[in-house]
Amino acid sequence: MKITILGSGSKGNSTLIEIGNTKILIDVGFSYRTLKEKLNTINVDPLTIDYILITHDHSDHIYGLKTYLKNYKPFVYMSKKIADVFFDFDYENVIYLEDELKINDILITTLQTSHDATDSCGYLITYKDESLVYITDTGYIHNKILNRIKNKTYYIFESNHDIDMLINGKYPEYLKQRIWGDRGHLSNELAGSYLSKIVGDNTKKIVLAHLSEENNTPKIALNTVNRILKDSNIKKEVVVASQYELVSVSND
Repeated sequence: MKITILGSGSKGNSTLIEIGNTKILIDVGFSYRTLKEKLNTINVDPLTIDYILITHDHSDHIYGLKTYLKNYKPFVYMSKKIADVFFDFDYENVIYLEDELKINDILITTLQTSHDATDSCGYLITYKDESLVYITDTGYIHNKILNRIKNKTYYIFESNHDIDMLINGKYPEYLKQRIWGDRGHLSNELAGSYLSKIVGDNTKKIVLAHLSEENNTPKIALNTVNRILKDSNIKKEVVVASQYELVSVSND
């Protein structure tokens, strides 16, 4: 399982998973041109993308999707609610979201999230003895989801904001309440708390994702999450995803 984060943040999100000959994109939050350029840097032809998994319909996750689908014809996996809103053109290769999707020996499990979108989810991708948990854009994570994502190999996990920076920042009050609410985003503290309950012996790497450029910094996010993990006697490799640079999660 080779995982490359093409970009993560409020200006665009997309992650490439390569398993054998199968290539999967999670979200297309960049323009068609930008996404092609990002894929080109790792020698991946957009024509070879087999599946696109959509987490939700905010623009930083689907901005380039329509143009992409007018040029290429991968299978798109999204909820029917999102499809009904999104598609204003005919497209045959749509798979409506279910609890699980099997692609050859790859199992994709849907993880319900809580966000102020038409519909929202994360994903658990499992192949043989490796697994990836991808969860961003959620105000909280239900216990039943936590139980399903324990002791996985890789975590790409939202760590959106520092609470003090958000409270004391320049955002209007309604926006602050949206961000820290149950249908908003995970703070560094919440991310660390959840991770301390789910990482295990099989976990190789944690990637903190979807950091706010206004209300967070990579250093603060890392320090907060590492402190919480250390308090739970957990020592794991933790890195931060970038809005502008590609980040390799695994090279397998």
